[in-house]
Amino acid sequence: MARTKIQPADGPELPVLDGEMLTANQNAMATLQASHSDERDMVNQLLGQAQMAGAFEEFSRTVRTSKLAFVKENKLYRAIAGRKSPHGAEIMNGTWDEFCALLGRSVDQVDRDIANLRAFGEEALDSMSRMGIGYRELRQYRRLPEDEQAALIEVAKAGDKEAFLDLAEEIISKNAKEKEALTQRLDDVNADYEAQGEVMAKKTKELDTAKQELEKNRKRIQAATPDDVIKDLRAEVAGIQFEVEAKILGELRNGFSQMAEHGAANGEDHRGYQAELIRQLEVTLATVRSEFNLPEHAEGSAPVWMTPAEA
Repeated sequence: MARTKIQPADGPELPVLDGEMLTANQNAMATLQASHSDERDMVNQLLGQAQMAGAFEEFSRTVRTSKLAFVKENKLYRAIAGRKSPHGAEIMNGTWDEFCALLGRSVDQVDRDIANLRAFGEEALDSMSRMGIGYRELRQYRRLPEDEQAALIEVAKAGDKEAFLDLAEEIISKNAKEKEALTQRLDDVNADYEAQGEVMAKKTKELDTAKQELEKNRKRIQAATPDDVIKDLRAEVAGIQFEVEAKILGELRNGFSQMAEHGAANGEDHRGYQAELIRQLEVTLATVRSEFNLPEHAEGSAPVWMTPAEA
């Protein structure tokens, strides 16, 4: 095909492409456009896949557990009853364990996910999962008081990992100190109870012993003659008198000796104080003598302490 020229009114002539060259240029432009269209389709496809993957990830993290909780709460898992197991060997009974096994997960794992979802909610649980919070920490957070747990949930929703970890550490530390204090108080209370128990056991034993002795004495008195009774009573009061006398001649006399030595060494006289103590003892003995109208000593006999038997 021959080329032609066009003469503009006010310019040079412009060449005009022949038909073959025009067709080639058109084909090249179509090929270039098709190439761009394929690339655009591929980019859109990849973007869609990425978005779908993100949506599925969001679904698997937040909705799946919610759906499983719905299945468990409404016992929908019973619908699998009568179906064969994946191995085809057994007929399933429609239990929650079997349902979890069909999902390839253990009952503990699913129940733990449901417990976390109920405790923290989907939004906070997703956020904590993205922060890398594991099951161990989540279990620890579930045990916190409601107000502290609510504070953690609000911070988790904000998505600030550093603020969340700081708050969690502060709460855990505070609760650990409170637990330690309560444990110490409990130990102290238990120690007091143990001490009181030992005292009560000792008192109970002493009381039982006293009751046994009292019962023995009662039976002995019932069977004893008047001479036996007075003999025992004399022995008892004589023993008391001996203890009092031993205290006076032993500990009281020793104290007086130490006071005398102190007075001699320091130029002091303690005899007035000592005489007052003796007078008080004499008054006490005189009171007993007067109460029972006792003579100075038995008439016609030597003092008791001078008898051969007492000596």
